[in-house]
Amino acid sequence: MPEEITLYESKWLGLYRIGHWDFVRRPNSDACVGVLAVTDNDEVVLVEQFRIPVGKRVIEIPAGLVGDEPEFRGESLAATAGRELLEETGFRAERIVALLSSPTSAGMTPEFTHFFHATGLIREDEGGGTGGEDIAVHIVPLAGLREFLREKEIAGVAVDFKIHAAIAAAGIAF
Repeated sequence: MPEEITLYESKWLGLYRIGHWDFVRRPNSDACVGVLAVTDNDEVVLVEQFRIPVGKRVIEIPAGLVGDEPEFRGESLAATAGRELLEETGFRAERIVALLSSPTSAGMTPEFTHFFHATGLIREDEGGGTGGEDIAVHIVPLAGLREFLREKEIAGVAVDFKIHAAIAAAGIAF
């Protein structure tokens, strides 16, 4: 394999080339987690926040980077999933089970997304993220999820496909 060349690198993102292929990578993390959190009342816990690259608010499953901060380097994937769920939504999970791992965007980055299913949820606070994050938390009955997402799209909010991928991986019908 040809040598990797660094074309550009900032604190959060790098652009690299191997042979004829350019790709991006986060210098501080090569993995992220996504959490399908479902309450005992069959409600899914989603988050909504403004995403600069797409220029709009996006509705998503709670998610975060693995080991991107020094104090969390070496943290397990499941521990990262639990921490991100609590930070973003205010819910702590009694059970976190791995669902699947997949390349995030195989033609653009070597990053993998690791999906987890969180149950036995206990609300500890309002969530909303850390630092400069401005995260809205939505608790949506699974029976009304399709309509909720359709209404969000009509309102101009993007719907992240990882919601559907995680639900399918968990074998949940909605």
